[in-house]
Amino acid sequence: MSRSSQPSDLKKYMDKQLQIKLNANLLVTETLHGFDQFMNLVIDNTVEVNGNEKNEIGIVVIQYLIR
Repeated sequence: MSRSSQPSDLKKYMDKQLQIKLNANLLVTETLHGFDQFMNLVIDNTVEVNGNEKNEIGIVVIQYLIR
């Protein structure tokens, strides 16, 4: 893992409003509440954004997968 992608770098984003682009061009806005050494994320206040449509989801755990 390169230095720029180590989980410790995520500390500066804790409890801040973020936007993450996931697979299949899924865009979510949320607040980062936690992460682990494997870059699994716990996010809250999650909103799925699809064009002009917004879907409030709440708390989500995003598992980092390597394919």
